[in-house]
Amino acid sequence: MRWVLPWAWDRAMRRLRQVKPGRHVLVALCDHFEPLHGGASLSRGRKRVLAWREEYPKLAEAFRDDDGRPPRHTFFFPGEEYHPDLVEPLAELCEMGLGEVEVHLHHDGDTRETLRRSLELTLSHLDRHSLLPRTKKGPRWAFIHGNWALANGRPDGRHCGVDDELHLLWELGCYADFTFPSAPDVCQPPHANGIFYPAGDIRKRRPYDRIDPVYAGKGHQNRVLFITGPLALAKREERLAFRIESSAITAKDPATRARLRTFLDCHVHVLGRPEWVFVKLHTHGAKEQEAASLLGEPQRAFHEELAALRARGHFVHYVTAREMFNIAMAAMEGRTGWPGDYRDHVVPKPPRALVAQRSSRDRARATRVRH
Repeated sequence: MRWVLPWAWDRAMRRLRQVKPGRHVLVALCDHFEPLHGGASLSRGRKRVLAWREEYPKLAEAFRDDDGRPPRHTFFFPGEEYHPDLVEPLAELCEMGLGEVEVHLHHDGDTRETLRRSLELTLSHLDRHSLLPRTKKGPRWAFIHGNWALANGRPDGRHCGVDDELHLLWELGCYADFTFPSAPDVCQPPHANGIFYPAGDIRKRRPYDRIDPVYAGKGHQNRVLFITGPLALAKREERLAFRIESSAITAKDPATRARLRTFLDCHVHVLGRPEWVFVKLHTHGAKEQEAASLLGEPQRAFHEELAALRARGHFVHYVTAREMFNIAMAAMEGRTGWPGDYRDHVVPKPPRALVAQRSSRDRARATRVRH
C-alpha cells in the first residue's frame, strides 16, 4: 500500500489543474487471455477462444469511436499455453481490425538463459501467425508479466527468478510493459497513475520502484516504457466504504459510469500533454464467466457510457496496447493535435492487421469529424 500516499498527494495537486472539456480519452483493454486457465483441457480452451471469435465481432459492430474504429481488444497470450488452435482465431480478429495479440508469460524459478528460451519460443509461435510487428530492430512486442512478479517483484522470489528481466525484455524487442497496477498485490510499485521509464538499474531487481516520468517534448529512452492503468481509493457505489480501484474489469465488477469517472479522475497522461488521457484497463477474459460479461450486456453498457462521454464533448479513441504506446511516444516527441493520427507512429501494425488497414482507413475518412 505504499502507493496510497503518492496517490493522495497527486490527487490533491490535480484538483489545482483540472482538465478542460474536449479531452481525448484513449481506452485500451488489455486481456490476460488464458484459455487453459484452471487446468482446462485443450478442447475447453478451444471453446473459450472460439466464443471470442464468434461473439466479439457482434459486440464491436454496434460501436465506433471518433476515428470511426470499433472497440479494440488486446489479447496478451500466455506463451506457456501456446497451441495453434488457441491463437489462430485471435489472429483472425486481428485481421478484422478488432484487436491485436501481445506477450504474456507465467514462469517461476527461471534463470536469464531459461527465460530467454521461453520468450524466444513464444515470439516464434506468435510470428507463425503474423502477429508480431517488425522494424529494423526486429520483432516488436508488449508484455504483461504473469502473477504480477515482473523483474523478480515478489519478496520471496516466486513466479519469476530473474532480477534483470527488464534488460532481457528490451534485448528481445519489448517496447512497453502493461503489467501494472497490481494492488493490493505485493508487487505493486510505490506509485500510481503514470507513464514512466524505470529509473533504477534495469539489470537489478524491481528497477521500477524509482521512476523517471515522461514529458511532452523530452523524447524517449532506450528501455522498456511503462504504461500503467488507473489506481485509486474509490468510494463504493453500494455503501459508505472505500475500495481499491485497480482498473480490473471482471464479471463481478464490470466497468460502470462511476468507475469510468474514477478512471478519468486518475488522469494518466504524458506530462505536458494533459488533454490526452490514457485509460489502460485489464481483465482475464478467457474464462466463461468473464467472457459472458465482456461479450454481453455489462460491457455493452460500458461502451454506451463511452458514447455518452462523447456526447458531453470529449473524444474517445479505442486503441490497442501498441497504439497506446505509439500515441504516448508521439506525445513525448512533442506532437500535438489528433492522437488517433499516431496509432502507428513508431511500431507498425502487425502483418496480420494490414488486411484490415484499407477498410479501416476508408471508414475513418467517412465518419470522423475533426474539431
